[in-house]
Amino acid sequence: MDRISGLSDEVLIKMLMFVPTKVAVSTSLLSKRWEYLWMWLPKLEYGQRHSSRSECRELECFLDKNLPLHRAPVMESFCLDLSSSYFTPESIKLWVVIALSHCVRELEVIYDSYPEKPNILPSNLYTCKSLMVLKLDGGILLDVPRMAFLPSLKTLYLLTVRYFNEESLQRLLSSCPVLEDLLVDFSENDSMGKPTVVVPSLLSLSLYIPHSFDIDGIVIETPSLTYFKLMDHNNKSHYCLVKNMPNLIEADIDVEFPNIKSLIGSITSVKSLAICSEAMYGESFVFNKLKHLKLCRCKEHSLDLLVRLLKDSSNLQALDLFEMADHDENFDMVYWNQQSTVPECILSSLQTLNWSGYAGTPEERDLAVYILKNAVHLKTTTISSVEVEVPKFEMIKELALSPRASTTCQLVFD
Repeated sequence: MDRISGLSDEVLIKMLMFVPTKVAVSTSLLSKRWEYLWMWLPKLEYGQRHSSRSECRELECFLDKNLPLHRAPVMESFCLDLSSSYFTPESIKLWVVIALSHCVRELEVIYDSYPEKPNILPSNLYTCKSLMVLKLDGGILLDVPRMAFLPSLKTLYLLTVRYFNEESLQRLLSSCPVLEDLLVDFSENDSMGKPTVVVPSLLSLSLYIPHSFDIDGIVIETPSLTYFKLMDHNNKSHYCLVKNMPNLIEADIDVEFPNIKSLIGSITSVKSLAICSEAMYGESFVFNKLKHLKLCRCKEHSLDLLVRLLKDSSNLQALDLFEMADHDENFDMVYWNQQSTVPECILSSLQTLNWSGYAGTPEERDLAVYILKNAVHLKTTTISSVEVEVPKFEMIKELALSPRASTTCQLVFD
């Protein structure tokens, strides 16, 4: 220990950065040499999950006493994981103020409270010039002032936060001129008439609209976007107005609303698409850049959507049939009418077929045989089967003996 203690402060602080904050603080008991070193740490993470009232109170007293004495001129990251209502909003607001005074670059606050909507965010948070990453999780109230301006913010995650009014989200987004990564997870039983995301600089957008969220419609205008994820499970009829995304590379779509024309029209430039939808779209769209299609099979009419997408994706190379996370397995696919004209991608470009949850039903078997029979350039077909009514041996036999257009295609059963 004496040899380590002889190292410079700079080296010792770097060493402390590799251990949890709680451990780093405990080194203050080693000797006078170590007593205040942890106070120079540029990264702090405090959390008290599933703790008793007394444990939470102990942490609160520690932070009230020591955080004002922190010595690092720049705080690279400050994380508060306070999944307990025992912490007072006044204390949390003070801790955030202190982090802001140290030019914090990354701020994360996780806070579960009762009653909801605690105002724990100080007004100067919305004008912090140094802040590059902001992550808020829980029933935290977002009351954005008119003068908000976050010139350095590039990443913003808002998970089940509460909004002071319908303008709060739009006002916050308009104050972030260089924002690149946005995730918004709206709360159940909350409301917002028209969530609007207009961010010219945005590269990645993830939106989750829950089942019981009161909404009239969604407006999205993000011309620089390269990744787009939309999970809209809302049971209320609403519109989705999405303007063109010419730079989009990857999209992950899971929606319940019936009219997806605007949505589909905005994502035709994608190279990779994962989709789950009962709805169909018009015939005027072409996915000429699409290389990888992942279709969720949980919907009754998913085969109709598959046929349309295969027709419109002439350069498709990989096809995955699967169930998205938390979606019900569907072994009763509606019978599809075999097409008189084979989609161009099956004849000219499809190389990989991955099918998970294959049960060997007549409808599934017919589709699999159809692809094997016509996919001239198919290299690999991987089947992950589940035994419901058809034994696995019978599934293997049926597909192994079916004709294949590709002489080099490998059939793999997991």
